[in-house]
Amino acid sequence: MAKNTMFSFPRRDQRNLSFGEVSLDILTDILSNLNNKNKSNLEKVSDLCGCLKERRIVQCVFLLCEELGLSPVVAYQAIEILERFTAKHIEDLIRSRKDSSLAEDTRNREDLIFQTLKHKFFLFIISSIQIASKLDLYTNVVNNDIAMRFLQSVSYPSSKKQLLDSEVFILKTLNFNLNVPNPVTYVETLLEVLGHNDASAPVAQLHDQCVPVLQFIYLQRETIYNSLLIFATGCASPSHEQRAKFVSVTEDFMLLGVGVIAVAAFIHHISTCVKVVEELTEITGISAQSIMDFAYVTLMHITDDTSK
Repeated sequence: MAKNTMFSFPRRDQRNLSFGEVSLDILTDILSNLNNKNKSNLEKVSDLCGCLKERRIVQCVFLLCEELGLSPVVAYQAIEILERFTAKHIEDLIRSRKDSSLAEDTRNREDLIFQTLKHKFFLFIISSIQIASKLDLYTNVVNNDIAMRFLQSVSYPSSKKQLLDSEVFILKTLNFNLNVPNPVTYVETLLEVLGHNDASAPVAQLHDQCVPVLQFIYLQRETIYNSLLIFATGCASPSHEQRAKFVSVTEDFMLLGVGVIAVAAFIHHISTCVKVVEELTEITGISAQSIMDFAYVTLMHITDDTSK
């Protein structure tokens, strides 16, 4: 049952997913589009990718969306918007500091950039959630009145103008390009294709398991991907070059999608896991070994976490 809070909206119908109702032609187009977007994003990865998915930030966004009565999908969308905005904003700040003061040493420049972000970062988080709520068809919009009531409740000093300016600043920094990848879209599309290819696949039950699995991976992202890097390289202390190359793995939403489903299949019923992985390999072209490696590392951390 959803948590009721003083900021929760009047209830809308929940996202009532019904698998098996999309035609094969449409599914093929959607999957092809997602695959192309994923490849395009992987070609443009930078060292800053993933830095803003630090556990405390992710947890903050999840908790804020829960407090505001929003769908978990909004949280993931907000995290992606926030990360892309912050990376671009930092790049712009670095460029402007270099242009304005060539004699300024690197440490002072970094301190100034940190202080600039520090004072506005929580407002940027709220604005990212507001923007994400406007992109989701199944949730209510977090307008400025709702956002201001929340900010006042946590004694965060802000005016409506500052709130609006923050939202507009994010939009302009991203050049109004809000069509950012969302891991939930990949998971749900892959489940839809899986159900079409194999009518016996328990996609609805797998989806129920995918929700907490994806959240767990996001909250334990750094730990899980670091373990996966060590597992893949066989090196307990991977080099800087190895970590740099591995960014293309940490930012691969198609790999994340199949990995989440494989873990969910194992949890649901171990006997169906192998068949599901085989189908996912057919659908995506990602090797069964890569999928199983991702699932193994994730399950290892899940069991470690639940045993504590």
